[in-house]
Formats: sequence, structure tokens, C-alpha cells
Amino acid sequence: MAEFRVRVSTGEAFGAGTWDKVSVSIVGTRGESPPLPLDNLGKEFTAGAEEDFQVTLPEDVGQVLLLRVHKAPPALPLLGPLAPDAWFCRWFQLTPPRGGHLLFPCYQWLEGAGSLVLQDGTAKVSRADHHPVLQQQRQEELQARQGMYQWKAYNPGWPHCLDEKTVEDLDLNIKYSTAKNANFYLQAGSAFAEMKIKGLLDRKGLWRSLNEMKRIFNFRRTPGAEHAFEHWQEDAFFASQFLNGLNPVLIRRCHYLPKNFPVTDAMVASVLGPGTSLQAELEKGSLFLVDHGILSGIQTNVINGKPQFSAAPMTLLYQSPGCGPLLPLAIQLSQTPGPNSPIFLPTDDKWDWLLAKTWVRNAEFSFHEALTHLLHSHLLPEVFTLATLRQLPHCHPLFKSTGIGIEGFSELIQRNMKQLNYSLLCLPEDIRTRGVEDIPGYYYRDDGMQIWGAVERFVSEIIGIYYPSDETVQDDRELQAWVREIFSKGFLNQESSGIPSSLETREALVRYVTMVIFTCSAKHAAVSAGQFDSCAWMPNLPPSMQLPPPTSKGLATREGFIATLPPVNATCDVILALWLLSKEPGDRRPLGTYPDEHFTEEAPRRSIAAFQSRLAQISRVIQERNRGLVLPYTYLDPPLIENSVSI
Repeated sequence: MAEFRVRVSTGEAFGAGTWDKVSVSIVGTRGESPPLPLDNLGKEFTAGAEEDFQVTLPEDVGQVLLLRVHKAPPALPLLGPLAPDAWFCRWFQLTPPRGGHLLFPCYQWLEGAGSLVLQDGTAKVSRADHHPVLQQQRQEELQARQGMYQWKAYNPGWPHCLDEKTVEDLDLNIKYSTAKNANFYLQAGSAFAEMKIKGLLDRKGLWRSLNEMKRIFNFRRTPGAEHAFEHWQEDAFFASQFLNGLNPVLIRRCHYLPKNFPVTDAMVASVLGPGTSLQAELEKGSLFLVDHGILSGIQTNVINGKPQFSAAPMTLLYQSPGCGPLLPLAIQLSQTPGPNSPIFLPTDDKWDWLLAKTWVRNAEFSFHEALTHLLHSHLLPEVFTLATLRQLPHCHPLFKSTGIGIEGFSELIQRNMKQLNYSLLCLPEDIRTRGVEDIPGYYYRDDGMQIWGAVERFVSEIIGIYYPSDETVQDDRELQAWVREIFSKGFLNQESSGIPSSLETREALVRYVTMVIFTCSAKHAAVSAGQFDSCAWMPNLPPSMQLPPPTSKGLATREGFIATLPPVNATCDVILALWLLSKEPGDRRPLGTYPDEHFTEEAPRRSIAAFQSRLAQISRVIQERNRGLVLPYTYLDPPLIENSVSI
């Protein structure tokens, strides 16, 4: 006989405690104990509690390998067993008669009656679990998860996703917390009610004037939204949004003018000034291009019974000498030049030029929402998450670290999936590829590169602990299955993407894991948090356009401009949605913060602390810089970045 002390920690979340009965079986090298009830006087397992229990094993089971947790509803006389009561367990600590404590991290909801097997908190790649019982447990855990989390093709040409029909069908462990869910719906309800009371949600007609739009602008105000309202017509602000707005990933240095964008020296002489030319500026590297060509011919939506319109513009920008502001030089609203596709210029009539810029902003909305936001920052992170759940057991070190309508969206995603490449997902290479390493005032690049570097160093340290050589990377079956599944289900086996289907070196593994973490955290923050700032004053980022793009100059008017913008109810719908998507509903977990302590060894704990320290220093640098900016760039300040996609 042997006596063990078992200490149990229950989570603090709403509903984390349980009335169910809990017992444990201790699995060792010599066998497994029978279920040992954890039962003291009074109620056990209340929210936030840490409780001690003494259990006696009838026989020695040898060196402890696993802890099997059993949970079942209590049986009442005459009434029988009650309905199962969910329980959130943080961890178990087991103290043998001789030897130190063994910590078994859990951090999971146990929903119904059943059993859960836990390994101690030491992270191990598969080769490190030598005992057959541990190897079998790894396999059984993954088999169970692969049965629970399965893939489906949501749309042809899209990354695959979780095969569930509704949020209600999800396992508790991957749902919003009760508090977060309640906050989300309370925010949505109050915003919806405000719009309803103002009589805007049901109005299908045009806005009467720009002044009338201020009624909805007053709905919620932020410093970014205020700045957009005050400066939306200015060329410098228009251009700056390609650097630090909600879609800061398209601008690239222009070394030659595309043949389908026939800008001439005469067109831009007034902006470039005397003594230079387009060719001279191209050679100096002072011209930049934003090309929305992927939108060409895209299917559009129907709103209030009216077909909407889309453009595929090309925008040429100029970085003036002496670090002056980035300015737009020319805009063409289609990919096919000709008499019906004029090139709009800053010297044109005010309403012609403003309408052309607004069509570009509408293209930014479509590109951002379908590709930068939905595809790159939600669909791909879902692939990474689902592959992690299916291919990496809890004890694996990487598990522990870590206006165009739906038809138009679908078509855009299908097109972009064929163009998607690995370098675009790796920020340092993306910056080099687009040639924007030195353009001033590009805070998305500056802050993003700092965070990428901090994540990369953290990942490198963790990989160095568990993978002493390239061969150990190659031999990790679970790791390779994870990478292979992401390649096949997320990138549809497209070798042209450059996405690896296997990893051969530690260096390749560091790059890959850094990409995954950055995409799910900082990249999502950069392209999600500013949505409401950009759209609250709708003319700055119109979600749809009700009239076709202009085919000639000199015809635009204030009335025609307003008639092109989306109707009142569509404006309200989009602003409500983007306000909710930009506002974290609680339960925030900033980048580098790991309340679920899966790592128990000292080396990874030191790396986590160092990572947190580096992020804190980055935050201090960002905040100091922002104090000198008219419009602070806050989207990549580490305390405001979630550990992963959370909304």
C-alpha cells in the first residue's frame, strides 16, 4: 500500500466548478490503480479552489507515468444520477510517498461523464516518450482528437475548416467563455438598439448629405475615427492608409510602370515638380504602386434589390524628397486603359479626384475583408489551430507554445489561394519582396519587424531545448504530420505556394513556427483592430458602391458622389459589424501571456519570461514614438495584441 497526496486546482471562470464526483487512477510502470475517489467533507471543486486529498493505493504501481481522471454525476437516493455538470480543471499535483511533486497540467473543460488521461507537465517530443504506455497514450489522444475535430471543404478552392454546423456544436474547450460570449452579445445588442432608435437600420434609401452621415458617425468615436473624419479628403491621409491603415500589405516599390497603366510625364509634372521625370523617379525608387487587379471582373452583390459595382484600380504614389509625405500621383479605375478608363490626377476637378480616391478605398475594403482579414487572418489560423489539435498531443512542446457578397468573396479567395506564397506570410521576406524596407512612416513594418524578431528569438530558444539537431526535427512524426496536414488542408497541396510539406532543419522549423504565431497574433491585430477606425466615417471606406465607376472626367458632382455611396441601412450594417470585430469583448490574453501553465520545466519558463521582457521593451519604444505622432499607431503595441485570433 502507498499513500499519495493529490492537490487539485479548479478554474475561476463562470461555471468552472462542479457537483460531479471525481476520482483518479494512477498509472505506473508496474500497473494501474483502481479509481481512487477525491472526496472530502463538504463540497469539492468550487470555482477558484485548490484542494488536497489523500488517496491510498492497494498495490505499488511503480514509477508514475500517467494520471487518469474520472468524472461522473453523483447518484441521489431514489432519484438516480444527476445530469452531468461541466468542470474546468487547471491542474493536478501528485505527491508520491517518496520523491518530489509531479504536476499534471489540464486546463480543459470536462463536460460529461467520462475519463481524461494526463501526462506530467514535462514537454516531450515523441522520441522522448520511451515507455510503451506513454507511446500508446500519445496515439490514443491523437486518435480521439482526430475523431472529435474533422475537416470539411466549406467552399471549393478555400482552405479546409472544422466540420461543425453551428457554434453550439463546438466542444467547450474551443468556444468563447461564458463571460466573453455574454459581453459580445451585450455590445451587439446595445449598438443595434442605438441604430434602431435613430431610425437608420431600416432606411434603404440614399444618404441625403454628407452632413446627415454625421448622425451615424456619432454612434461611437475613437481617436482614429476622428482623424479619418477630419482628414479623409486629403491626399496625404489617403496615401498614409496604405502604410498604416487596415490593409498595410499591398503597397510596393515601383521599378517600372505597368504597360496597362500609361501615366505620362505631363500628367504628373505638377506634383513631381521641375527637373525630374517619371523615369528618373522610378530609378531613384521614389514611386510606389498599389494594384487591386485581383478584383477585376469580380461578381458583385445585390443590396436592397439594386446591383452593386466594383472596380480594380491601380494607384501610383510618390515619396517626395526629404522624407516628405507619401502622395497619390495617378489613379486608373480599371486594368484596361483606354478612352473609357481615364487616369485621374490630383489636378482634376475636386469631385472627380475625390470620387476616384473613394473607388480605391472601396477596393481596399473588398480586398481587406475577403483576403487580408478573412483568408489570411481567420481561415489560415483556423487551419493552423485544427492541425495542432489533430496532430500534436498536449505534451508536445509546440502544442504548449503556441460589397461584393459571399459569391464575390468566394471568388476572390479562390483567386488569391492560387497566388498565395510562403514569403508573403513571413513578414521580413514580404517587406523585402515589396521593396518597402526604407519608406518612412511605415509603422506597420517597424513595429511588426520588432515583434517578428521577438517571436523568432522566443521560438528559437524553445526549439533549441527540445530539438538538439536537424535529425530530431526530421524524426518527429507528430511534427511532420502537423506540417503535412497544414500543407494539404490549408494550402490544398499547392507546391507553387512554397509552403513546406515537411521540415528538414531546426532553422526551417523556427521560421515556420514564427510565421504561424505571427499570423495568428500580430498580423491579425494589425488588420483587425483598425477596422472601425477606418470605416466609422463611411466615405473613407465605403463597403459598396451603387453606381458604376466613372468612364470620363468632368461629370462628378457632390450629389453624384453621395448617390454612389452605399445606402443608409447597408452603411449601418457594416459599421455595426466592424465595430464589434474591432472591439475585444473581454477575457483578453495579450501576446506572450500564458495563464495556462503547460510548461513546468525551468528552461522554457526562462524563455517565456525573456519573451515577455522583450515585448515590454517593444511596447515602451512604440509608446514613446506615438507620443510624437499626430495619429498614434497602436495596433501592434504588444499589450493590445491577442495571443491568437480571438474575435
